[in-house]
Amino acid sequence: MDSKPHPLHIFFFPKLAHGELIPIIDMARLFARQAGVKATIVTTQLNASFFSQTIESERKLGVDIDIHMIKFPFMEAGLPEGCENFSSTTSQEMGLKFIKAVVSLLQQPLEQILEDCRPNCLVADAVFPWATEVARKLGIPRLVFHGTSYFTLSVFDSLLRYEPQKNVTSDYEPFEVPGIPDKIEMTRLQQPDELRERVDDEIKKLMYQALESEITSYGVIMNSFQELEPAYVEHYRKVMGRKTWCIGPLSLCNRNTEDKSQRGNTASIDPVECFSWLDSKKHNSVLYICFGSLSCFSAAQLYEIAKGLEASGQDFIWVVEKKMNKEDKEKWLPEGFEERMEGKGLIIRGWAPQVLILDHEAVGGFMTHCGWNSTMESITAGVPMVTWPLSNEQFYNEKLVTLILKVGIGVGAQEWSDWMVEKKLLVTKENIAKAVTQLMVGEEANDIRNRASALKEMAKRAVEEAGSSHSDLKDLLDGLRLNSSPREL
Repeated sequence: MDSKPHPLHIFFFPKLAHGELIPIIDMARLFARQAGVKATIVTTQLNASFFSQTIESERKLGVDIDIHMIKFPFMEAGLPEGCENFSSTTSQEMGLKFIKAVVSLLQQPLEQILEDCRPNCLVADAVFPWATEVARKLGIPRLVFHGTSYFTLSVFDSLLRYEPQKNVTSDYEPFEVPGIPDKIEMTRLQQPDELRERVDDEIKKLMYQALESEITSYGVIMNSFQELEPAYVEHYRKVMGRKTWCIGPLSLCNRNTEDKSQRGNTASIDPVECFSWLDSKKHNSVLYICFGSLSCFSAAQLYEIAKGLEASGQDFIWVVEKKMNKEDKEKWLPEGFEERMEGKGLIIRGWAPQVLILDHEAVGGFMTHCGWNSTMESITAGVPMVTWPLSNEQFYNEKLVTLILKVGIGVGAQEWSDWMVEKKLLVTKENIAKAVTQLMVGEEANDIRNRASALKEMAKRAVEEAGSSHSDLKDLLDGLRLNSSPREL
């Protein structure tokens, strides 16, 4: 009998935003490295340019992976040509048009590609509720990808199901999240618009369609690992009744310096300059600060961050938006800040090689918005976090990091706000300096660092042969082979 595994051709359809593209590209590479698996990523030309070099490197190593281009419907969406990624939008109105275009106008092109190519499985981001039905019509399983934690999905399910946020009298009054394994308190001010009845009706409808699509899909794959949040993996499976596989941390598929440096986008700093600077610093002495590609801070808040960093006395690398140029620095930096921080601080304007920076032994802390990619990258590097959630599900991720994993200290951020909306409540320089010092210096900092180091080792073991994530991936592929008929690749 032929001992070769039954061949599988799997299509990956990511949401067109950096935060969702990065893990799905890593996932497609991970799948394609398995025996008898071909991966095809379906995306637009501009988005493909962000990772085409990485895919070509995989192909040179003999990995069966490809990119299939689709045209982005600019005119139908009322968007300017070239706006193919959410980070290209410049206003809330434009962002809303983009989301609706991605969700509604990409269905027909994807359906046509699936009909022509007939893959064995479709992995599609949770934002595409119609993907389950499209796949079902063609007789192929659809897997949902959620770019967040099991903890977050459990909390969100509880808030939708029990609505404890409606039983408090103000946005600041704490309430307990019912029906989950741990005691977690939150406020209404920390909730996304869809839980505060302030969301566009079409977006709310999309949310419920996505939930229904998830329930009726083949299952859910997650960028997490069993040992990280075991109680919530079980809650998701047994209480929420979902079929799921943990296959993370996905960032660990980037094995060498070239992989890590190319992940996501082209760095805005010469890596030699950045790492020469880090090489000059003591072990665990540098705080890395980055709030993701979609953060929005007022000049006043950036000023408070600068003052807080200076007051903490810690060395730092601070990633800011490209538009925060040197000519306008007087609007957001204290007078003489860069001169006083010469040798102590490095400001990167634009995209930073984050995975490489976090892996450097000089980095001892990460001030983060708690996006799930950043959170997982910090965990896999064994770096503790100063948590500063801004929007999306980030306030939930913060609770996981600070209260359950106990590898982070919060700055005291209280206010959820949508992208492109500046916060009304400033986090003060005193709170920033206090959180940074607490994380980087003293006995408590050592305890946090030890816990972070233990999680790093768990993460590495999870993706090794016979590890929990490696086993989940094998089980998933075995199940797909049993459920699919032989097709030509």
